[in-house]
Amino acid sequence: MSSTTHSTDATASPVIAGLLLAAGGGRRLGGRPKALLPYRGRPLVENAVRVLREAGCGPLHVVLGASAAEVRERADLSGCVVVDNPDWAQGMGSSLRVGLASLAGTGAGAALVSLVDQPGIGPSAVARVLAAYRSPASLAAASYGGERGHPVLFGADRWADIAATATGDKGARVHLTDHADELTLVECGDIAEAFDIDTPPDLARLA
Repeated sequence: MSSTTHSTDATASPVIAGLLLAAGGGRRLGGRPKALLPYRGRPLVENAVRVLREAGCGPLHVVLGASAAEVRERADLSGCVVVDNPDWAQGMGSSLRVGLASLAGTGAGAALVSLVDQPGIGPSAVARVLAAYRSPASLAAASYGGERGHPVLFGADRWADIAATATGDKGARVHLTDHADELTLVECGDIAEAFDIDTPPDLARLA
């Protein structure tokens, strides 16, 4: 694994890692892993990586689970650190935990957490959330018409608590609820659509 040395100059841009959760097995899609759903001629996971990269995230860590070997073979994840989650079937919380653990030692001041199955969220929305970073204690999330959604930015000071409370499909919900008064909502409804690809009818959105 290659490493990058980042400047510690106070005027340098903060290092904000992109953490893409792409481990889902697509149970309601007949067991088709979401990372490999076709989107604009390529696997969906490639679009999600492109969005994070164009928004300015770096380094990029991608958590795989269902059909991980096939995803590695078929998707171009060059430039990313690929993290395997053998417990992906336990829910999003397990992917969030292993993803945050993989960021130890990267020097990142925050992680921008994104989901693979939300192609309606582009680089502009991600960049807005990134701009909410102030310190390793930062906590920010995109909102759509005032409703909290993804992506979510977690300052590094919060990672331990998030990992300790992320269970099942709750993800970081417990931490976000417990620290709601510290959360900055960043309205993105004017430039993005926060739909998920969960069921067969949703596949029409990938056309």
